[in-house]
Amino acid sequence: MKKVGLVVIAILFLSSAFAQKKTKLNLTNALVVAQLDNPEDRYSLEINLTELLVSRGVKAEPSLNYMKFGEDSQVLGSDSIMNLMKQKGIGTYCLVSVRGYDKRFKKTKRRENLMVALSVGSLFDLYRQDIVSISFEFKFYREGQFVYTDIVKCGNVGDRATVLKRFRKKTGKRILKKWKKR
Repeated sequence: MKKVGLVVIAILFLSSAFAQKKTKLNLTNALVVAQLDNPEDRYSLEINLTELLVSRGVKAEPSLNYMKFGEDSQVLGSDSIMNLMKQKGIGTYCLVSVRGYDKRFKKTKRRENLMVALSVGSLFDLYRQDIVSISFEFKFYREGQFVYTDIVKCGNVGDRATVLKRFRKKTGKRILKKWKKR
C-alpha cells in the first residue's frame, strides 16, 4: 500500500513538473505600454520596445498613440480602445516596467487582469544615479487576461544611454528566443 502511495505521489510530481514546462509566447502583435511615471522615460521605453518588436516581425504600436499626454493608462483597457486594437489586428498588450535596480528579481507570481495591471503605478525611473544593474518586467495580456511574464536583467549600466543600449540588446535577443513564434 505504501508503494502505491509513493508511485502516485511520484506521478503527480512528474506531471506537475511537465505541466510547468516553459512555453513560448508566440507573439505576433502587441500594444506596448510602458509603466513609468516620467513621461520622457515612458516615451523612450515604448519607442525602443516597439522598434525592437517591429524589426523582428512583430506587429507593434506604442500606447502613446492612443492616449493624451498625462492621461491615466487605464483608458487603454476601455472597450473602445480594445475594439480599435482588434480592428487593427492587435490582440496582445505588452506591459513593461522597471522591477528594480538589482539582478536578483524573479518573475512575479501575481496573475491579475489587464485593468488591475494598468492601474498599478511605478516606483522606479529608467535610470537612477549610482546603479549598476536594472531589471525590466514584461507582462503580456490577451483579451484582458494574463498570459505570460518575463524579466530582462541588464547589468553594467552607468548612465541613461547605457540602460537603453543594454535594454535593446538583451530584449532583442529575448524576443527571438522566447516570445516570437518561429
